[in-house]
Amino acid sequence: MSTGPKSANIVRSQGRVTREHREELLGQRGCVAWFTGLSGSGKSTLAHALERSLHDEGRLVYVLDGDNLRYGLCSDLGFSAEDRTENIRRAGEVAALLADTGAIVLCSFISPYRSDRDGVRKTVGDGRFLEIHVDASVAVCEQRDPKGLYKKARQGHIPNFTGIDAPYEAPASPELRVDTSTLAIVDAAYQIRQTLASRGFLAAPAHPETES
Repeated sequence: MSTGPKSANIVRSQGRVTREHREELLGQRGCVAWFTGLSGSGKSTLAHALERSLHDEGRLVYVLDGDNLRYGLCSDLGFSAEDRTENIRRAGEVAALLADTGAIVLCSFISPYRSDRDGVRKTVGDGRFLEIHVDASVAVCEQRDPKGLYKKARQGHIPNFTGIDAPYEAPASPELRVDTSTLAIVDAAYQIRQTLASRGFLAAPAHPETES
């Protein structure tokens, strides 16, 4: 994972409107809720259900979906371990920028490696990053197989498929674990919403920065 720009002649630009100003305007605090789990576990379905619910409350919320980013920003990447790491690095940088606007960012990525997810946590900032383990076994996900990917992987048409011939490293200590094999999407979304609320992301900062 890259640790910084290649050029030494780059200086960060600082604006006159801070994140706290934007959060005061929105009445919420920017954060990244990172949905990780196997293909078919329900990550995207859950993220979009929560997005709809939060939007209906008047929240600025946005879903970053792994497949969608691979159409554009990450269209040059494949599914080797190195490309997966770069894919998540890029996604994490975008998520951090969106969170800086004061948005609640819901990220749906398999993101199979703990080190990559830890890298995103560092980029976003530990206090604004919530790792959500969308937990469902390979057997359950394969039974669902909404995109037919497990079938193709079993037939050898998709190499390096997570859970079949590539590893998935489950979170050791996620902020929240939801078992979508037993929990309805609406109930799982409510659990996440309550977690966001309990951590203060659905309220404006108490003392926003002001210009001196």
